[in-house]
Amino acid sequence: MLCRFRLRGDLVKQKSLRRPVHEFKSGRGPPHCSKSFALPTFEVLNMSKHATTSAPDWFHRAVATPADSRFVSVDGCRIHYLRRGQAGKPGLCFVHGGFAHAHWWDWIAPFFTDGFTVVALDLGGMGDSGHRTKYPLDTFAKEVAAVCADAGLDDSPVVVGHSFGGLVALRTGALFGARIGGVVLVDFPIRPPGYGHERGQQRQPGRKKEIYPSLDAALDRFKLLPPQPCENAFIVDYIARRSLAEVKGGWSWKFDPRIFEERDHGQPADDFARLACRVAAIYGERSALFPPEIRDYMTALLPGRAPMIAMPEAHHHLFLDQPLAFVVALRALLAAWIRTPRARVPRARSSQQPPAKPEP
Repeated sequence: MLCRFRLRGDLVKQKSLRRPVHEFKSGRGPPHCSKSFALPTFEVLNMSKHATTSAPDWFHRAVATPADSRFVSVDGCRIHYLRRGQAGKPGLCFVHGGFAHAHWWDWIAPFFTDGFTVVALDLGGMGDSGHRTKYPLDTFAKEVAAVCADAGLDDSPVVVGHSFGGLVALRTGALFGARIGGVVLVDFPIRPPGYGHERGQQRQPGRKKEIYPSLDAALDRFKLLPPQPCENAFIVDYIARRSLAEVKGGWSWKFDPRIFEERDHGQPADDFARLACRVAAIYGERSALFPPEIRDYMTALLPGRAPMIAMPEAHHHLFLDQPLAFVVALRALLAAWIRTPRARVPRARSSQQPPAKPEP
């Protein structure tokens, strides 16, 4: 089921999607934001020259929302995560993309704490989590499940994964079955077997991380992959600063450069076929990873089962481009899942079964 996401007029005027987020009225959260979200005035990060637009008030309030910083051991590796919201509510777990970290969700997660207990983790080898000698996909999935359990989430949390995090979320759902309430793939494409595509810029095996003489020098090197424009420079600056650590001789990235030395993760379509939970996809209409043939394949892969929500005016990093619209889209999806009793999920086609062509 392919749909182009539209916001109802009583939530956000549709034309607002075509404006950069800093043009939303300052001092207000996203549409229908509860009064409990309002926070007192606080000291905020002084954005450097790397942020060419000032951050709006809603962003300052969101990133200042308190979060418990915790660790859990998974196969001998300390995995870091952030927990927000009260216990006893439905669980919601955010999983970042490759080379990223839990703070990529700092301006998104607080908007869900009224209805959910929310966690965002640093996958092994990234952020403030420990490093391993190898990084199998199954181990990343075990980290997600362990964080959900340690945080006290309910027995069927929803896992939301962006980019590589979508692959991790998919494997988590495939491995842990009914223990997962739903999987939301955020701009993660399921490609047909043998689909020829460029993998983009990847670090070469064994390549050492650069050490920069100053924080500003390191920030100058930060970039989004795949490359894309982003009008909300204050968000890029925010995540860049939290991607770095001070080391001997200067500053360097937190991630382990060996993370993707072994990239044999199997066929994502096979994990799709093994899912016993609900699934949905949200992608950017301008994403380089979602050309028409990928959209057609994914639509046909799970006919009538997985809603595919297109986010206008958004690239691959859609919740950097359109964060408030992303919040509303995800809220609407989760609300629909909560209202609808969980039924038996029909099995999807595996990668060995070519999907039927989508109806025009």
